[in-house]
Amino acid sequence: MSHDNVFVGLDYHQMSIQVCVLDARGKVLLNGSCENSSATIKTIIDRFGAVDVRVAIEACCGSADLADELVDQFGWCVSLAHAGYVSRMKQSPDKTDFGDARLLADLLRVGYLPKVWLAPEYIRELRRLVRYREQLAAAKKATKLRCGALLREQRLRCPRGRPWTVPWLGWLRNTAELSAQGRWVMDQHLAELSHVQTKLAAVEARMKALCGDDTLIAFLKTVPGIGFLTAITIRAEIGRFDRFVSGKQLSRFCGLSPRNASSGERQADAGMIKAGRPQLRVVLIEAAHRLARYEPRWKEMATRLRQKGKPGSVVAAAIANRWMRWLFHQVQNLNLVA
Repeated sequence: MSHDNVFVGLDYHQMSIQVCVLDARGKVLLNGSCENSSATIKTIIDRFGAVDVRVAIEACCGSADLADELVDQFGWCVSLAHAGYVSRMKQSPDKTDFGDARLLADLLRVGYLPKVWLAPEYIRELRRLVRYREQLAAAKKATKLRCGALLREQRLRCPRGRPWTVPWLGWLRNTAELSAQGRWVMDQHLAELSHVQTKLAAVEARMKALCGDDTLIAFLKTVPGIGFLTAITIRAEIGRFDRFVSGKQLSRFCGLSPRNASSGERQADAGMIKAGRPQLRVVLIEAAHRLARYEPRWKEMATRLRQKGKPGSVVAAAIANRWMRWLFHQVQNLNLVA
C-alpha cells in the first residue's frame, strides 16, 4: 500500500535497529527489528512507496553517523532526538525497543520531538580529536598526581626548583633518594608520562592539519588570551554559531548563564545552569581569566566586579558569559558561521 508520507522512529543499537513506521494519522504500519544498516532500513521503508520520509533517531553513540548516511544517500529528513527529554515524555515506566521506536515516530509526527543538532562530519571528526586529547590530558594529570603521592609517601622534597620544571625533573630522575621499589615505580610513571606527552604532540599536530583552513579558528586565535587549543575546543563543541538565535542562547548552551531559583517572595540565584559539556565550560572559564589580564574591556569589567566584592570565580564566570555573547555577534557580523 502506498503512502504519501511516513514517519519513522529508529531505536538505535550497535548490532540492530528497531524500526517503527507510522502514517500521517498515526497508524502503525510496521514495528520490527532489522540489522544496523542504512541499506536495510531503505529496503524496509521503500515497501510503503512514500514520497516524504521523516526519520527520528535518539542521539547516542553512533546514531549521528547513521543519520548522516540516511540524509546523504537517500535525501530523507532526519532528526536527532534528545534522549533525556524523550525519556521524560514517556507515559509508561516500562522500557522496550518496540515502545521506544513507536514513541520517537509519534513525537515526530505530531511535531513534539525534542531535537538536537546533527553536526556535520567535519565537526564530528574534530570532536573525536578534541575529546581524545582531553583523555590524554587527564591521563597526564593523573600520572603527575601519582608521582607526587609517591614522593609524599617517601617524605621527599626537591631542595630547589618548582615541580615539573627541568631542574625538578632532573632531581626526580637522577638524585631523589627513593627506595628500590619506589624508584622502579617512579621510573614506570615517568615512562608513561613521556609516552602520553608524545601522543599529545601527535594529536595536536593532527588537529592543526585538520582545521588549517578553518576561518573561525583563525579569527579566535587573533583574540588576545585565546590560543589554539581554546579556539579548536570552541569550534568542535559549538560547531555553527548560526544554529543559535541569540548570544544569550549560546551562553546558556555553554553552561555560563546564572540560574534563577526564585519562588514566591523568595528571590535567589543558584549558581550557573547545568548545561553543555563541563569540559567546554572549564575551557571558557580559563579563557575568561586570561581575557581579564590581556583585554582592556574585560579587565575593566573584572576590576568593577571585584570592587563590588565579587569573588574571583564569579568574576570569571561573568566575563565568560559576556564574552560568549560578544563572540556570537562578532561571528555573525563577520559571517564566520560555516
